[in-house]
Amino acid sequence: MYKNILVPFDFGNAFNNVPEQLKKLTNGAEDAKITIFNVISETDLANYVRYQNKHFEEVTKEKEEDMQPFVKKLEELNLPYEIVFTVGSPTTEILTDLESNKYDIVVMSNKRSRVELKHVLGHVTHKVAKRSNTPVLIVK
Repeated sequence: MYKNILVPFDFGNAFNNVPEQLKKLTNGAEDAKITIFNVISETDLANYVRYQNKHFEEVTKEKEEDMQPFVKKLEELNLPYEIVFTVGSPTTEILTDLESNKYDIVVMSNKRSRVELKHVLGHVTHKVAKRSNTPVLIVK
C-alpha cells in the first residue's frame, strides 16, 4: 500500500486507466495523498502572457478545469488528491519535486497518440524513470 503518490499530469497523454491503478495502490487508505503535478513550460507561459494576456493564475485555473474528467474519476473512487502547478522544464521540475517530497511511488501515463517502435516511452517518462530513486509505475 502506498500513501504518498505523485502523478505528473501531461495533457498530451490519456489518463483513463490511471485512477483504477491509484485505487489499487492506495488500497483504500484514508491517509493516502495523491499529488497531481503539472508543469507549464516557460515558453508556453510566455506565449499565454504575450498572445492571450493570461498570467500564471489564469492559466492554472483553465488547466485545472481541463483536468476535471480525471479529477472526477478520482472523486468517484474516493481518492484524496491535491493539484500542484509549477513552471519550468517538466523533467527537471518533476525530479526536483521528487527530491523535496517523500513520495512512495510515481505513477505516469504513457498512452500516446501514435506508436513508434524505437520510442516506446515518451521523453519525459523515460528520463524520470531513468533518473528517479523513487519507484515509477508507467500506466498504458
